[in-house]
Amino acid sequence: MAKDRPASELDRELADLPPELRWREWMRRIEAVLFASASPVGRDDLARVVGQGASVDLLVEDLSGDFEERSFEIAQVAGGWMFRTRAAYGPAIRLAADVDDQLTDLDAFDVAVLAAVAYQQPITRDGLMGYCHVNSPSLQVDMPDVDQGALAADFHASNASSRW
Repeated sequence: MAKDRPASELDRELADLPPELRWREWMRRIEAVLFASASPVGRDDLARVVGQGASVDLLVEDLSGDFEERSFEIAQVAGGWMFRTRAAYGPAIRLAADVDDQLTDLDAFDVAVLAAVAYQQPITRDGLMGYCHVNSPSLQVDMPDVDQGALAADFHASNASSRW
């Protein structure tokens, strides 16, 4: 999420609403932000859309309760929150998305790279090479110009045996 945006016209306090409706509106705002984000959203970012005295943790907890009977949940990931499909629906997604035809046979190096990205995100190319103890031209990581060089998940390696 953007950190240095100018203050907008958003009424964070919602003083004209009764407390119950104010709380519900703050929950909707958090839901909208999480829904629109492809990556985990931190507490500080969520606090920007709710009132000064509102507890982001309690708002997320109440919002999570609303989704108990749904196929998705709010998960705490990498210091923030994001929507995620419940594991029980994995078979339905795989069947509908026809992902069985996709290459999913990863070798040990590929798994290590993905684990480093998942655990250390956002991570730069140099950070990834240091984390995987790799300093080799055989590792090619395509990194588009994104916020602070955050790693895009597009990995290529030409020689699996020389990667370690």
